[in-house]
Amino acid sequence: MTRIKRGYIAHRRRAKIRLFVSGFRGAHSRITRSITQQRIRALVSSDRDRDRKKRDFRRLWIIRINAVIRENILSYSYSKFIHNIYKKQLLLNRKILSQIAIFNRNCLYMIANEI
Repeated sequence: MTRIKRGYIAHRRRAKIRLFVSGFRGAHSRITRSITQQRIRALVSSDRDRDRKKRDFRRLWIIRINAVIRENILSYSYSKFIHNIYKKQLLLNRKILSQIAIFNRNCLYMIANEI
């Protein structure tokens, strides 16, 4: 009986997965079973960390604003500052406020004093 070679569909599927994990180290980029496990793990991590990144940046912006606000006025805090911004209906989000705090502190002091 002649030898039957396997079909090309499975080879194509594995090659596609291998392209995804080509930068991984060791057996994680060579052995098929390990490749599939690492691919699933990488996709789960990327999905989780996409949400995590948003949280981390928001925390960073809050820390920056709070540091600059407390540096200028001792009794003034971040929470009071944000509360007053919402009362005055200023359309400045935390990202913009943190950039102002880094690059132009005098402008942030002026905003805080106006409020």
